[in-house]
Amino acid sequence: MENKINAHNNILELIGNTPLVKLNKVAQNFTGNFYAKVEGFNPGHSAKDRIAHFIIEEAERKGLLKPGSTIIETTSGNTGFSIAMVSIIKGYKCILAVSSKSSPDKIDMLRSMGANVFVCPAHVAPEDPRSYYEVAKRIHEETPDSIYINQYFNSLNTEAHYRTTGPEIWKQTNGHITHLVAASGTGGTISGTAKYLKEQNPAIKIIGVDAYGSVLKKYHETREIDKKEIYPYRIEGLGKNLIPTATNFDVIDKFIKVTDEESAHSAREISRTEGMFVGYTSGAALQAVKQLDAQGEFDENSNIVLIFSDHGSRYMSKIYSDDWMKNQGFLEDKTVEQTQEIQFVK
Repeated sequence: MENKINAHNNILELIGNTPLVKLNKVAQNFTGNFYAKVEGFNPGHSAKDRIAHFIIEEAERKGLLKPGSTIIETTSGNTGFSIAMVSIIKGYKCILAVSSKSSPDKIDMLRSMGANVFVCPAHVAPEDPRSYYEVAKRIHEETPDSIYINQYFNSLNTEAHYRTTGPEIWKQTNGHITHLVAASGTGGTISGTAKYLKEQNPAIKIIGVDAYGSVLKKYHETREIDKKEIYPYRIEGLGKNLIPTATNFDVIDKFIKVTDEESAHSAREISRTEGMFVGYTSGAALQAVKQLDAQGEFDENSNIVLIFSDHGSRYMSKIYSDDWMKNQGFLEDKTVEQTQEIQFVK
């Protein structure tokens, strides 16, 4: 008897082909047409599902992994979750070195997915033995039958988005995209997507979003690392205190910096106006668009795609917590609407 059940074989088949959604209320006073590539629709709720699945399958193809092998990675949370998810389906162990800047929600999620988590101090130099880069390397060296994904310096990070995110956006816009605005951390998302889009139309403008406290914008402009620019900041998955080789600076036209505070409020604004519950870097992308619009970057014929990288559930104890926002000084003297108060019925 023919099996008429229409089901996916496992959750990994749901990765990619995320929707492109028009931004309405939040963009009503901007010049141009604005669309969000909503990566929270991936099964692991972030764009990092794409690279985790692609890199692990490439390692399998090369014979680097077998059942029971261990996958090790450096992560601010999202890549780790995606690797843990893929590892469950494929039968691998997972060890993650995580920045202490990652939200408690992300760390709890990683542990819930069976990952062995090492929380490392965020505000140390990359070469410090306590940094999550060095901790991951050490664990890899000490763990037999293991691979280290090393997303910041892995060209497959970029290749995954070249093969998937770029073609999807080109098809969804019918080739009419004029601008791409995306947060840059490892640089894999923006670089891979940009490379594909530029091959289709070199006139498409690629704008990277960077954080104050990061070296990426100045490095793009000067090809020099200015260590005086490095200082602690709060946004996760955005900016860097080193230069990831996964970032292809040649396909990025320019960078724009955004603040922690404005990005947090912009993320909340997206949730309140568009009904999309998005993460911190999505707010950073919208904040960048606000600044670009004020600078006259767009015209009425512009079709701007923003990459909304992950889901807001990863930030319940941070940007969606009024207590956290107040502790950062982000809710003082604000006139914008905040989250609704809880009313208890007696």
